[in-house]
Amino acid sequence: MDISGKFVVVTGGASGLGAATARELAAAGATVAIFDVNEEAGEAVAKELGGKFYKCDVSSEDSATAAFAASKKANGAPRILINCAGIGLGAKTTSRGKPHPLDQFARVININLIGTFNCTRLASTDMAELDPLEDAERGVIVSTASVAAYDGQIGQAAYSASKGGIVGMTLPIARDLASVGIRFNTIAPGLFDTPLMASLPDELKKSLGASVPFPSRLGTSEEYASLARHICENVMLNGETIRLDGAVRLAPR
Repeated sequence: MDISGKFVVVTGGASGLGAATARELAAAGATVAIFDVNEEAGEAVAKELGGKFYKCDVSSEDSATAAFAASKKANGAPRILINCAGIGLGAKTTSRGKPHPLDQFARVININLIGTFNCTRLASTDMAELDPLEDAERGVIVSTASVAAYDGQIGQAAYSASKGGIVGMTLPIARDLASVGIRFNTIAPGLFDTPLMASLPDELKKSLGASVPFPSRLGTSEEYASLARHICENVMLNGETIRLDGAVRLAPR
């Protein structure tokens, strides 16, 4: 797909992987809408890119429906959806005589997994109304998993389950959407220098980066954005989860 002139929705676009991807696609000529719960940061990114911000809790049916309806009214149906909204919480299944807080597990699943599907179902329904482009393509959706879907560490039951769910639904969603010319792919980043890592000491981040076989450093949001753009542009990429991880395999802790 030629990105120039296309309308793009980026969830979690106020920071990290989402903001970098919004910038990458805007630089390629796209019109970008930022969906996020962080109004101040989201408005700032949207203003920088000449786009619009829509406050959106991706885990809420009402919030996401309203955001897609408002953005569609302003720009028409999106050709591209980038699902980057997500959170990470750490807790063992049981620890010191206490079980994993169930509300924390549910919150991670609701935002990361259900939020991804919620936005996918809404965007793809709007995309299906668009006129087909070359190769009868109507749209493309890129979602964000994690290598934790495969190599989940101690304390990552909720996070790994949420990201594993995204990996698991990638092929069936791609098959669901094939008849209307919409592609669905997933990126599974490894150890990336994102806001989720912001609270870690610099020495720990340096140590984590050194554990990556090559290149031995943390990944950057721009490297994620570059792959997201390529997926949008390469029509043969469909139903695939791509590990973007420098060949790292996570240890138990």
